[in-house]
Amino acid sequence: MKARRKRTSQTTGAWNLHWATLMVEEFVRCGVRVCCLASGSRSAPLALAAARHKKLTTVVHYDERGGAFYALGVARASGMPALWITTSGSAVANGFPAVVEADAARVPLILITADRPPELRDTGANQTINQVGIFGRYVRWFVDMPCPTSDIPPAYVLSTVDHAVARARGMPAGPVHVNCMFREPLLPAPDARPIISESLAAWQNADRPYQTGGADGLTGIGPALRDATATLRKARRGLIVVGELTSDADRAAVCALAYKLAWPLLPDITSGLRLGDCDPARVCYADAILADAKQADLLRPDAILHLGGALTSKRLQQFLAAAGAPVYVRQDPARLDPEHLVTTRLQAVVGDICRALVSRMPRSAANAWSARWLRANARAERRLDVGLGRIAAICEPAVARSVSRLMPAGHGLYAASSMPIRDFNLFGSTAGPQPRIAANRGASGIDGTVATAVGFADGLQAPVTVVLGDLALLHDLNSLALAARSRVPLTFVVINNNGGGIFSFLPVAQHRDVFETYFGTPHGMNFQNAAFQFGLEYAHPKTQAEFETVYQRATRGKCSGVIEVTTDRNANVRLHAALLAPAQRR
Repeated sequence: MKARRKRTSQTTGAWNLHWATLMVEEFVRCGVRVCCLASGSRSAPLALAAARHKKLTTVVHYDERGGAFYALGVARASGMPALWITTSGSAVANGFPAVVEADAARVPLILITADRPPELRDTGANQTINQVGIFGRYVRWFVDMPCPTSDIPPAYVLSTVDHAVARARGMPAGPVHVNCMFREPLLPAPDARPIISESLAAWQNADRPYQTGGADGLTGIGPALRDATATLRKARRGLIVVGELTSDADRAAVCALAYKLAWPLLPDITSGLRLGDCDPARVCYADAILADAKQADLLRPDAILHLGGALTSKRLQQFLAAAGAPVYVRQDPARLDPEHLVTTRLQAVVGDICRALVSRMPRSAANAWSARWLRANARAERRLDVGLGRIAAICEPAVARSVSRLMPAGHGLYAASSMPIRDFNLFGSTAGPQPRIAANRGASGIDGTVATAVGFADGLQAPVTVVLGDLALLHDLNSLALAARSRVPLTFVVINNNGGGIFSFLPVAQHRDVFETYFGTPHGMNFQNAAFQFGLEYAHPKTQAEFETVYQRATRGKCSGVIEVTTDRNANVRLHAALLAPAQRR
């Protein structure tokens, strides 16, 4: 009787590790290259399989929430899902914020969670919660995998992985949750012989996924494309507005279409076309131009082609809403239409649509309409240069402008939500490089900012500048440990205005009796000791000239570091108003 229990015990652990090994191998064959995990007991089979795979980069982080955001950042950079592996219980719930962002931002993400077997559910067993469907409608697909056993064909494991990757990369892309039940003993003895599935011999001798397939990105949109072409052909004052784009091919196709139509191109900061030298028809300072209501009236279009994701500028969104119904192009079925104005909608790869329109639309010559936009853009740029040139003190708009101008070529940029992303969209210079840009603008939260940025840098395999606020850094402070271990250096530019700077721009700021305590939320801290604790370099420049010197030195180095910029929230509101005021005087 004792010997039988021993054989059963060894077999259970062996099957756990066998299934986990099959899963990890198939994920790698499907193109996954990075996994972030936190230590835990129930997830031990998954952790061992991931750690032992030579083609999978594993990153260990003690905070499950930060680890999930790290995986999100990797996926943002690579376009391929990354894995997040965690143990059972409340550890699973820590992935929820990253799941919400991945869902809203259409970022592929695979969440693999370990769980108790069915006989321990709803029994009060330690570290057991209901993990079935825990992420609700925020995931593209959920599967509650049974406990590993010889009674289920191992091909089930492989096909489940293939389907998970397909759903994560589908339209829309997003997070997928694979919940894996494991019985104890969780692992076999270290010297136990591995299980070999004879039915998978052909798969084991190959290097491709168990399942393959694909689809035509333009299938089924012929009627809508004809409607869009007819609408755009009639336009005399057309605009191309570009939200987030995820590939260089899409960006090149957008520029080619703008050239063919001779329409002004208004790029959002998330498009990758807002900064650096690019298409001469770009109107990069639309946010500043539209601060002048009279000028906005003169620039009202009769057709709008909205390509890609949502827009950062509220002014631009309101301007487009007042102008009328746009033609809207996006790769997935997400409805980015809060004003319910879209009348023609094309769901396909943005680059494919642009190339299709180039072949269908006549070549347009330069015209007065485009010239008016470009003159307004040049005036706005000169006014910002003059306005900021008069200020010697360090300030938030000048930081965004300096970073965009001085960032080395080949570096990436991560702009945090709230004010940093808005300042880059409004004040970013076109005199510098054209970096890969990332921002968590799906749900627009500040949580997980540091971890996402480090994942983005590791996914790019290039240095990254991260501009974030003090509250965003405080919210994710322990993820600086990821930065300290990153394979590439990151420069964190922290805007410390002692609280939530964006609230000072909102109507609630007028309620002075409660504003500072409940919205400004001053904390009175700086980040010097935090940087030193995690082994990061630190600088605290006092003037804009000193900031530029420190920033250039930091981006030439090989170590990650923190540059802390101290500003005043009230002065920042006044400065924004002053910089936009010249555009309002005719």
